[in-house]
Amino acid sequence: MRRAVCPGSYDPATNGHLDIIERAAQLFDEVVVAVGVNKSKKGLFEIEERLEMLREITSKQPNVRIDSWEGLLVDYCRENGIVAIAKGLRSVSDFDYELQMAQMNRELTGVETLLMANNPAYGFVSSSLVKEVAALGGDVENLVPPIVYERLAAKFPKLGR
Repeated sequence: MRRAVCPGSYDPATNGHLDIIERAAQLFDEVVVAVGVNKSKKGLFEIEERLEMLREITSKQPNVRIDSWEGLLVDYCRENGIVAIAKGLRSVSDFDYELQMAQMNRELTGVETLLMANNPAYGFVSSSLVKEVAALGGDVENLVPPIVYERLAAKFPKLGR
């Protein structure tokens, strides 16, 4: 079985994330969507909330599994028999950063990284930008899955008004 991981903070998950997850799921037997745990950072959503939303978002994809990890991603890959890391690229600056990470991860454990160009419709979408716009009352409904929009609306009552 060929496994890949789509790592991230997913705080919150966006339609851009979902696009990469769905495309990776077409290429691999199993895709693990792994939420990174960084105890020194306080996110908008708790880790368990993110996992719950991701489970709902990917529920129609039988070869997608949701998990979390702490520490080095390559250690998680080794422990779970994962051969590839699948990541989306929005811009050239993403490429510069992700290339360094890919080279380091390959050097450490031999895990390959698949860098996928994002759908241009989501090229400007990031979790941090979605949070910022939502906090200021902007409408982000077309940028995130419905469950994420509902959860954002609960946190930001002015959302979309």
